[in-house]
Formats: sequence, structure tokens, C-alpha cells
Amino acid sequence: MKSIYVGNLAYNATNEDVKELFSKYGNVVSVKLISDRETDRAKGFGFVEMEDDQALKAISSLNETDFMGRTIRVNEANPKTR
Repeated sequence: MKSIYVGNLAYNATNEDVKELFSKYGNVVSVKLISDRETDRAKGFGFVEMEDDQALKAISSLNETDFMGRTIRVNEANPKTR
């Protein structure tokens, strides 16, 4: 399982929009868009979880492409270090 970072998303993009985009490349396990805790406004980035080989295909196909009028950045998310 790989976690994919998706940046520069349109602020009105929903989990469903992002899931639909990534599902063209395989089974999307989860989508988590990040929003500001205080204002609940989208921060313009999030994470998608997919199987490894499907995730790599999605990353190479979607990085630097247009989605909802913005050029998104898509790459493998770095695991949290503590």
C-alpha cells in the first residue's frame, strides 16, 4: 500500500472528485483532503492510498497535469517520522 501526496488542488475539490480521478489507475483505498481545523476551509492538498503498482502508475500519469483548472503535484508521500 502506498500513500500518495496530491498538492495544489482546487479548494472546491471534494474527496469524491479526487477518488474519481485516481480510480482510473486502480482501486482507491482512501482519500483524505486536508482542511484548516479552525475555519474548515480546504488547504489545497491531500493524500490518496492505493496499491503499490497502481499508485506508481497514477503518480507518473497525473503529476503536473491539469485538474479542475489547477496544475496538481502528485508524488509518493513521505512516511511520518517522529
